[in-house]
Amino acid sequence: MIVAQGVRDAVQSAVISTVNDSYDDVYHGVREGYSGAYQPFADDFEESLDYGDIYSRLDQVLGLRQEKGYHVKYAGSTAEFRLSALSVSLDNMPFAPAIPDNSNGLLVDTIIRLEVPVSFGWKFLPPMTINLKVKAKYMPLF
Repeated sequence: MIVAQGVRDAVQSAVISTVNDSYDDVYHGVREGYSGAYQPFADDFEESLDYGDIYSRLDQVLGLRQEKGYHVKYAGSTAEFRLSALSVSLDNMPFAPAIPDNSNGLLVDTIIRLEVPVSFGWKFLPPMTINLKVKAKYMPLF
């Protein structure tokens, strides 16, 4: 569970960085009480979302190595845990809604699979496998 907490915190940090990366594309609709990721395009606005590179950030923060579709953390020559199946969903706020509801801001939902090898004594058991879910939301401060 300690490993899961540390990985969840690292994923949360990477997701928050991704939300902040989308900040440069945010249409500043503070007057209207909302913000979404839009950019001016011709005489209109178009959606502009930045998914970032969460795996790269996790590799750097956690010291992971890529192997056979997994991102693996080693302690010496022993694998501590591995990550896979990253899923990122960005939910943009509607542009210029009739009723601005800031609770529907720019949302990011992330799910990643964590596998931790388990052993008891000298026997290896099936790995602990869990899906970690992290949510983040962009909210303008001013």
